[in-house]
Amino acid sequence: MNRKAIAVLITCYNRRQKTLDSLAALMNQKLPEATTFEVYLVDDGSTDGTADAVAKAYPQVKVLQGNGSLFWNGGMRLAFTEALKNDYDYYLWLNDDTVIDPEAVSTMLATSCQLVEQGETQAIVAASTRDPQTGELTYGGVVRSSWWHPFRFSLVKPNAEAQPCDTMCGNCVLIPRAVVQRVGNLDPAFFHYAGDWDYGLRAKQQGCTVWVAPGYLGTCSQNPKPGGLKESERSLNEQLKRIDQPKGLALKDVTLQPWEEWKVLTQRHGGLLWPIYWLLPYRRLIWISLFGKLGLNRA
Repeated sequence: MNRKAIAVLITCYNRRQKTLDSLAALMNQKLPEATTFEVYLVDDGSTDGTADAVAKAYPQVKVLQGNGSLFWNGGMRLAFTEALKNDYDYYLWLNDDTVIDPEAVSTMLATSCQLVEQGETQAIVAASTRDPQTGELTYGGVVRSSWWHPFRFSLVKPNAEAQPCDTMCGNCVLIPRAVVQRVGNLDPAFFHYAGDWDYGLRAKQQGCTVWVAPGYLGTCSQNPKPGGLKESERSLNEQLKRIDQPKGLALKDVTLQPWEEWKVLTQRHGGLLWPIYWLLPYRRLIWISLFGKLGLNRA
């Protein structure tokens, strides 16, 4: 009998009901015979009773406490670190706002096994999620969409077959032991964003592959579009300070990631032109700082 043990890695912060809904869907999985999983959930200092609610509803979940400074990448890294103390066959990243379908894990496992049979012995498998209201694609595997810009990605629309990707969103991702042994944990250079993209890109650099599983395997709403707080109305100095916060600076059409984190990503995966790709997202603020406010309020 081919036994499979899975470590499910989750991090959460003040989204009690969403976390409980995500866990309920996880516990409702229709798994292949002899497949088991253990859940490592990092509660990053929630004040809404998330940890207590999880412990009460699902006492089998291993709840790890954060201090509120971990954010997504740090929380997932802590969960990963704890899980790596045991020898699991797979490690499943799962966002606490993602509700997976009952067949999701079995589909991802089957995809992984099929890829191994095809010679892809070190393959990451990402799940595609749809918006719960519109049914539109929200997260999953991504491919480069620009011939000249290595950090322009577009989502891969799932079909009936597994499809190769360049990297993936971290909402629901199955990583086999063989990949973890080669790539290791998430990089501590990142706090909130980009750690998932970096992991997939590093995996490919080291000879692994990234795939998106067939079909939609769960629901997850798109993150709110940036710019709701009218960042453009803030002073330049305040905007520059906010860039260095873990969630960066949200503008109308883009979120500017912290300088150093974006620098690590571009240096690592941008080739010889990485300085251009590093500075490009900040060009508006750089221009303003050099040549004037151009409509922004410096007060």
